[in-house]
Amino acid sequence: MRRIDWSSLDASGRKAALARPARRGDAAVVDGVRAIMEDVQARGGAAVTEWSLRLDGAPPRRIAVTPEVEAAARAALPPSATRALRIAAENVRVFHEATRPEDSPWIETTPGVRSRLAWRSIGSAGLYVPGGTAPLFSSLLMLAIPAAVAGVKRRIAVTPPPRDGADPHPAMIVAAAESGLDALWLVGGAQAIAALTFGAAFEDGEIEPVDKLFGPGNAWVAEAKKQATARSGGPAVDMPAGPSELMVIADRHADPEIVAADLLSQAEHDADAQVLLVSESRGLIEATLAEVERQLETLPRAPIARASLAQARALQVRDLAEACEAANTYGPEHLSLQTVDAEALLPRITAAGAVFVGRWAAETLGDYAAGPSHVLPTDGAARTLGGICTASFMTWMSVQTVTEAGAAQLAPAAARLARMEGLEAHARAADLRTGS
Repeated sequence: MRRIDWSSLDASGRKAALARPARRGDAAVVDGVRAIMEDVQARGGAAVTEWSLRLDGAPPRRIAVTPEVEAAARAALPPSATRALRIAAENVRVFHEATRPEDSPWIETTPGVRSRLAWRSIGSAGLYVPGGTAPLFSSLLMLAIPAAVAGVKRRIAVTPPPRDGADPHPAMIVAAAESGLDALWLVGGAQAIAALTFGAAFEDGEIEPVDKLFGPGNAWVAEAKKQATARSGGPAVDMPAGPSELMVIADRHADPEIVAADLLSQAEHDADAQVLLVSESRGLIEATLAEVERQLETLPRAPIARASLAQARALQVRDLAEACEAANTYGPEHLSLQTVDAEALLPRITAAGAVFVGRWAAETLGDYAAGPSHVLPTDGAARTLGGICTASFMTWMSVQTVTEAGAAQLAPAAARLARMEGLEAHARAADLRTGS
C-alpha cells in the first residue's frame, strides 16, 4: 500500500491520491467491448457463442432450475451451507419487502386538484452475477430477490461459466432456487451484456432483450453496460458497478488485525479492486500494514490481493473531520468506520454506497446476510447514486385528478404562464377547462 500524507497535498495531489485504477478506463477495454457489442448486434447468438468460447472456453448454456436440479444441488452442499443460504435469502427478502416503495397519499395543492406518485415495476431485468475466479452466488440473491419483491415479471440471470466448463457451483443453483428463478444462463463478460441488450438465440433457449441491466462486474462488464445504455433504444442501467472498493476510516483505538482483515476481504476480489485506509494515527497505519503482510502469507487468493494492493492507499489525515472529507471526495462503494464513536461520524458522511458502523459491523456481513443489497455504486458514483434496492426495479409516475371546480380555479394561472412562454395552444387547452 502506498502511504500518503493527505494533509500536505493540494487539490491536484488529493485528486491523484484518490484516483481509481487506470485499467478501468483503458482504451483497449473500451475498444474491445465495442467490437463485442457490434458483433452481437449483427450476428446474435452465433457471435455470443464465439466470444464465449474464445474468452471463457465454454459456449453459453441454459441451466433449468427444476425441482430435481435444485434437490441435487442441495444434496451436494453440507446442511450448514444450505442453512446459511436460506438465512441470507430470508434477510434480503425481509429488508426489501419492508423498504418497497408504496404509492404516496393524494396531495391536494389546490381545492379540487389532487396528485400522487404511483409506483410500478419494470417489465424485465437482466441480472449479471460475477463469476470466473469465484462463484458470487451472494450477488444472485442480492439482485434477484429485490427484483422479485418489486414485481418484475421477467428476470434473466447470467453468470460466467466455471473455468473448467463444468456445471455451476451447487450454491449458485440453490441461490437461484431461493430467489424463485426458473433458469440460470452460463454466459459472462461483455458478450453476456450484449446478449441482454440485443437478444440472442441458442440451441437450448433464447435470451430476450431486457429493459434494464443490473449487477457488478469487472472493467469489461462495466464498460459494456455503459455502451449498452448509450445506444439508441438501449436498456437502462442500475449504476456504475465495477470492481470493488473499500475505504476504512480508523482511529488510533482501532484493532489493526480487524482493519487489515477488512482491507484484504475486498482486495481478494479482483486485481482491479481498490482499498484505502484513512487514519490520523501513524501508529495505526504502520501496525495495519504489517498485519496486512502477515495475513497475506496464509491467504489462498494472495496473488490477486497483492495485485489489488498495488493500487491501495494509506492516507494519514489531520483528524477525523478531514478523514470524512476524504471519504466524501472519493465516494467509496463501501465505507467502514472503525472509531471510538463511529455513529458520531455518520452526519458528516454524504457519499458512500454502504456504511458499516463500528468494530462489529464487518463489511462481510453486509456482503452476505445482513439484508441490504451489496450491489453498490463504484467509481465515485456514490456521490449521486445509491445502491440496489426494491425501487431500483420500479418506476414512479405522477397521477393527477381535477374536478370542474379545481380546473376553474387553476386553469387561469396555467394559461397565463403558457402565454408568457409563447405557447398559445397550451393556454387554449387550459382556457377550455374554464368555459372561457
